[in-house]
Amino acid sequence: MKKLVMGFAALALLAGTAMGVHLVLAKPAQASESKKESGTAENIDATVSFVQMSPLVLPIVDKNGVSQIISLVVSLEVKDDIAAKEVERLTPRLKDAYIQDMYGVLTRQAAMEGGVVQVGYIKARLNKVTAKVMGQDRVRDVLLQVVQQRPV
Repeated sequence: MKKLVMGFAALALLAGTAMGVHLVLAKPAQASESKKESGTAENIDATVSFVQMSPLVLPIVDKNGVSQIISLVVSLEVKDDIAAKEVERLTPRLKDAYIQDMYGVLTRQAAMEGGVVQVGYIKARLNKVTAKVMGQDRVRDVLLQVVQQRPV
């Protein structure tokens, strides 16, 4: 009886593992097929480049001093490699603008709700600052790669 139960348990484990592998491996194929069908998204993304910025570390200051530290890792989406090189050259200026803008926003708690950073608000602010520093058409989008919040 024990051998029979152990056999069924092993069979169930094997079947579950096989099903999990199938589901994981089947999804990327479906996603790539739907992307090929759309056509236009593939053409637009064929030349896109990304500029990875070094992490931004910002304090949240309240009446008692620094209460939290926010870390942001930002990537900039640009139209091609030529634009990426130009944007890379100007990232120190952009990072300075980000720090100045976010420091004030986070200190006023405008970007916080219940002690949690509002990612959509932060992204919108970073896009606005990017357009101001780089010009409207140089950077397509600011992508938040990591948003980390920790108390001090």
